[in-house]
Amino acid sequence: MNILVSGSLAYDYIMDFPDSFKNHILPDQIHILNVSFVVDKLQKNLGGTAGNIGYTINLLGTKPTILGSLGSDASEYSDWFKKHSISMDHIPVSDRMLTASAYITTDKDDNQINAFYPGALGGDDQISINDVKKHIDLAIVSPTKKEAMIKHAKECNDLQIPLVFDPGQQITALLPQELMGAIGQAKFLIGNDYEMKMMEKKTGWNENELLEHVDVLIITLGEKGSVIKTKEETIEIKSCPPQSVEDPTGAGDAYRAGFFTAYVNGENLKTCGQVASVSASYAIEHYGTQNHSFTIEEFGERYEKTYGDKINFNI
Repeated sequence: MNILVSGSLAYDYIMDFPDSFKNHILPDQIHILNVSFVVDKLQKNLGGTAGNIGYTINLLGTKPTILGSLGSDASEYSDWFKKHSISMDHIPVSDRMLTASAYITTDKDDNQINAFYPGALGGDDQISINDVKKHIDLAIVSPTKKEAMIKHAKECNDLQIPLVFDPGQQITALLPQELMGAIGQAKFLIGNDYEMKMMEKKTGWNENELLEHVDVLIITLGEKGSVIKTKEETIEIKSCPPQSVEDPTGAGDAYRAGFFTAYVNGENLKTCGQVASVSASYAIEHYGTQNHSFTIEEFGERYEKTYGDKINFNI
């Protein structure tokens, strides 16, 4: 099975703020907001949506095809991919721009403030799915340069590749018609509850109307689990409790990797959601977005302990 993942590749600078943002922001003074947060932890990690999703797909035994760009400082990322036997065939390296970078500050309530430098991602719209010669069972278009997202969604439609549209942070950048056009080309639409509300507002479509355009809506709810909706049913998935909570960053990407790896292996939507939840639990236990690992046996044991049955698909 081959899952194509289009999206960002970035270096993440993850910081922990040991207090609550709300204690340092005056609601009646936000028009002149000027705050500084002294963090007590800083770590550089490999990140970006395509890298994060692809990494966990690889852990689950399926080799991803990643479409994304790296910059002149690519060596750390390319060495990591080589170590894990992840192909660089569709990852161009710019000699003019630095790799995209995300600066993520998380407070003690797990709220986040992010800043993002796109860097080499500016070239993502020069990458084409048409250049991928091997069969693609499913494509995930995740946040990157919006022109690349629009292009790759259209290419999936033209090539009749089942599409997962995951606009995430780029919802605000996409014009309503662009967002509606990409959703109309997708089989799956995924986002957290806040992102889903943003998409409803921007498109003017409620959940039932969104389901006129996609087959499946997937709404992630953090520690409350997730909800999978089709025209016929609503499936509630309880979360898989992590053994510790170190960093929520990247849990959503791990969820996506688990869900769609299970899907291409023929599992039903409920099982896909449960596999996704187990995947997310591992990411939460580690600082950074690609520092978790597990064996298939360990994954199966956690799945059975949480949901009471065994995984039947061959991950």
